Amino acid sequence: MAAVSAWAEPPTTSLRPVGRDADLYKQAIPNVSEIIADSGITGEVAFAVVDVESGTWLEASNSNDGIPPASSIKAITALYALDLLGPDHVFETKLVATGGVVEGEVQGDLILVGGGDPTLDSDHLGQMAEELKEAGIIGVKGKFKVYEGALPATRAIDPEQPDHVGYNPGVSGLALNYNRVHFEWKRGSNGYDVTMEGRAARYAPAVRIASMEVVDRRGPVYTYENQSGRDVWTVAKGALGKGGSRWLPVRRPGPYAGDIFTTIARSHGIKLGEAELAESVPEGEVLASHRSSDLRVILKDMLKYSTNLTAEMVGMAASVKRLGKVESLRASAAEMNKWAVEELGMENPAMVDHSGLGDDSKMTVHDMAGGLARIHGTGLRPLLKPVYLRDDRGRPEQDNPIEIDAKTGTLNFVSALAGFLTTPEDRVLAFAILTANQDERAKISRAERERPPGARSWNARAKRVQRGLLERWGLLYNAKVAPEEEASEPEAAPTPDEEPAADAEPEVEAVTEES
Repeated sequence: MAAVSAWAEPPTTSLRPVGRDADLYKQAIPNVSEIIADSGITGEVAFAVVDVESGTWLEASNSNDGIPPASSIKAITALYALDLLGPDHVFETKLVATGGVVEGEVQGDLILVGGGDPTLDSDHLGQMAEELKEAGIIGVKGKFKVYEGALPATRAIDPEQPDHVGYNPGVSGLALNYNRVHFEWKRGSNGYDVTMEGRAARYAPAVRIASMEVVDRRGPVYTYENQSGRDVWTVAKGALGKGGSRWLPVRRPGPYAGDIFTTIARSHGIKLGEAELAESVPEGEVLASHRSSDLRVILKDMLKYSTNLTAEMVGMAASVKRLGKVESLRASAAEMNKWAVEELGMENPAMVDHSGLGDDSKMTVHDMAGGLARIHGTGLRPLLKPVYLRDDRGRPEQDNPIEIDAKTGTLNFVSALAGFLTTPEDRVLAFAILTANQDERAKISRAERERPPGARSWNARAKRVQRGLLERWGLLYNAKVAPEEEASEPEAAPTPDEEPAADAEPEVEAVTEES
């Protein structure tokens, strides 16, 4: 899913830098307490900002409180993958044949071998099928198998999410179309025409491993069951309208990829049986392959679009490189925590995944800001998305001399922003802002996760806090100074606990769980 803007609304007053010799402008800069009070936010606000050159901590509040970092943790996952795999790493998906080829027929088995590529899609499988056809392959005497064991398999990143949300698919060493199936419906004279496809730009084969039935009921909108290895869905007729589409998650990535490849291969005249899972990769001849873009490109897109699947797969690939083998997604996240302590100087990272989707993940702003400060200049910042402050009318100030590159993170009643800020006088600061109302989040039922009441307006208040703090830091800490000229004890700020003002924004649709 695409990342949302860091700013939801314009500031009350746009603060623009002036010359450092005019100290009077600093009197107009709101203090931290004013920024938080004016936002009307409830819950916990934690932040920290540090000068990357001197290591001076400038301001912090609740800096050692563990708070869900949401998708902002993907910045750390990117560092982990870059360090272990290297920026030029590519993922390769192969078609391996055993027993040789005689008169166009594979004498043994044909195995689709996943190499951990999170960006593989149906078009790439189509290209591989075309290579087989050009090589004269017409069939397989043995079996068609799929190997997904390069990474541990899990049916969902976070089992507490609703069944139908596309940002929470299954994960394994073989992914296709971000492990999603395209569900489309159109109302006709005799009910609804429904398709379930592995859709890409060129290829959109029908999916047999997942099915959808339209049911005459008021709710729930979707139901899901795993029936004999198939994803069986139903949808409430009353929720469909005239037509539409959405991406649904795939719970069994390997069989899904095998299903799609079988259909595509048959369209090229290559006869394959139903796909079976392979427990290992046998010796054989590579008949076709697909190589991904290099890791830097993959990570830049991951940080821009905040793709959960990519984060989990590159994170687990890094853990496999570090350990040789990893047993589960949680075990991989635990290994990333150890790495962050060793390499980034963190003290208490407590991630349970690599994407930040799980509620049990916790991070402190001390660890996040400190870790970013220590690695500044290592190549992460060019991969982060630029964040623009906004003027009084809500328009991005792309010419604002305060430059920000950061990773956002959004869950219901959780909002995060972490990255780097360069002041007009080229002072570079690393920062982390984590806000959460975990009491309100705990009240949300599993079925309400997409649109819980109040989440959208709360998130807008969190964005106001972020905006106010960034403007404050860009102005107040503009000039480079000697470390001893600044306070060694950062300013603390109170945590608001009162209800929002009566004239706060109306509640509207909540942001999705991942951004």
